[in-house]
Amino acid sequence: MTFESHSREETIKFAADMAAKAEPGEVFTLTGDLGVGKTVFAKGFAKGLGVTEPVTSPTFTIVQEYLSGRLPFYHFDVYRIGDPDEMEETGFYDYLDRGGVVLIEWAELIEDILPSPRTAIKLEKDLDGDDDYRLITVENR
Repeated sequence: MTFESHSREETIKFAADMAAKAEPGEVFTLTGDLGVGKTVFAKGFAKGLGVTEPVTSPTFTIVQEYLSGRLPFYHFDVYRIGDPDEMEETGFYDYLDRGGVVLIEWAELIEDILPSPRTAIKLEKDLDGDDDYRLITVENR
C-alpha cells in the first residue's frame, strides 16, 4: 500500500490511523533518508496509541518507553548501532515479548535480526519538488 502525504499533518494523521489499529506484540519498522520524517511519523503513531507524553527521537538512548497509551509503546532509533549484536544490550528481545507495540527507526541497520511478521514502512521525499511531499510505502513482511 502507498500513501502520498503533502504535509506534516497528513503524515501524522496517517501514522495515527495506523497505530489506532495496532495490536499487542506488533512490530513496525521505519526506513528512509535522514530528514525524511521518521520521527514525525513516530509522533503521529504515538498519538494514535493515545500516548500523552512528549515523543522525541531516542537517538542517544536507543529506546524510549511510553506507557500512557492504550498499549505500551517502545520507540527505537537504531541510527547509532554499529552492529546488530549491540541490540541485545538495549533489551531489544525483551521488548518484543512485552505485549506492547514496537516501532524501529533506521530498521535497515538491523535487518538481520528483525522479527517476522512485521510491518515495514518506507518514507521518501520528492527530491525535485515539494518539500512537504512524502511517499509512504507500507508492506507486511
